[in-house]
Amino acid sequence: MSAIEKADSLLQSDLSQADQIYKSVLTSNDSDDREQETALVKLGQIYANQKNAEKLAEVVRSSRAFMSSTAKAKTAKLIRTLIDFFSSIPGSESTQKQVLEDNIDWARQEKRIFLKQSLETRLVALHLETQSYRPALSLIDGLLKELKRLDDKLILTEVHLLESRVYRGIGNFPKSKAALTSARTAANSIYCPPYLQAQLDLQSGILHAEDKDYKTAYSYFFEVFENLSTNDDPKALTALKYMLLCKIMLNLPEDVTSLLQIKLAARYVQLREVDSMRAVARAHQNRNLAEFEQALKDYREELSTDPTIRTHLAALYDTLLEQNLLRIVEPYSVVDVDHVAEVVGQGRAQVEAKLSQMILDKILSGVLDQGRGCLIIFDPQEEDALYGDAIKTIEQVGKVVDSLYAKTVRIA
Repeated sequence: MSAIEKADSLLQSDLSQADQIYKSVLTSNDSDDREQETALVKLGQIYANQKNAEKLAEVVRSSRAFMSSTAKAKTAKLIRTLIDFFSSIPGSESTQKQVLEDNIDWARQEKRIFLKQSLETRLVALHLETQSYRPALSLIDGLLKELKRLDDKLILTEVHLLESRVYRGIGNFPKSKAALTSARTAANSIYCPPYLQAQLDLQSGILHAEDKDYKTAYSYFFEVFENLSTNDDPKALTALKYMLLCKIMLNLPEDVTSLLQIKLAARYVQLREVDSMRAVARAHQNRNLAEFEQALKDYREELSTDPTIRTHLAALYDTLLEQNLLRIVEPYSVVDVDHVAEVVGQGRAQVEAKLSQMILDKILSGVLDQGRGCLIIFDPQEEDALYGDAIKTIEQVGKVVDSLYAKTVRIA
């Protein structure tokens, strides 16, 4: 029985002993490359299962001596495999960043350009995940210069896509759209893998949704959902949630139920993420602000962690509050602000601020009387076209006078 087989047999019964055997394989001069590679991956799996980010980082660092003597393609695959183990360890982002930066420096010293670019791309994605936009942008600038010189279209597409997501994160939508256009241009000149194409379509949908073009956004999200769900990709759920969001934002909450009855959506119907969108749709359909707030409380994790959903639901909440306030004040010419706040179920200060905004935006015709604490609503005034017609008549008379004057000048 080889050392690797012996360690494998101890994984369930004596993990510490298996750990020691794998480490001995790495330091032994008698072990061949295949055994050392297997030992590295197995050690990475052990520490990932134990959620031990520090020891996993130590494995990556200690593997460099072995990787310096192996083929470049194998080295790149092995490092990516080990770094992938960090994704299963919650709260390991800072350790993962340090490991990536160390390996980028090592790859630069070893002149392994493609590995360096691959790791830098991974580091940009990690910065984006942790909302560290400034270091992400500085890395992207350097990467783009190198990639354009090397003409590596596939990685160029990935980096432009990441650039688009970073600019969207900081709220610079024109640059986000420009980066996405560059990503699509690069992708059109090569074979684009289905997963990358789905990510491009997803980003397109998100940007269209930011422009309030929910119909176009929905069509992009549907393409992504079909692409990913047929491949059993867990990110298909995100696309489905965005599809439901578009239906809600289009004031078609009743379509949510029919959408969840299609064959591809059947496996996701019972999940809390889908239940959260269904609860929001129900509240929107009932025009019930209290029900909407309850849905936000009950499904806080599902609705607040995704920035796209959070942004659009904030806008929807604002719209619902406006509709409720208009419905409440409509029968009155003068109404107490405290009464409006009580009926709508919000604080007085919040209601007062919203009414002020509605008056300034000319959604509501009235004035807030701070002394009496009430809202005075003006009767809707019909536009009097007399002044406009009079001005147009005077303009025409002016033209006639000018014409007559020109004729008298010619006659004279």
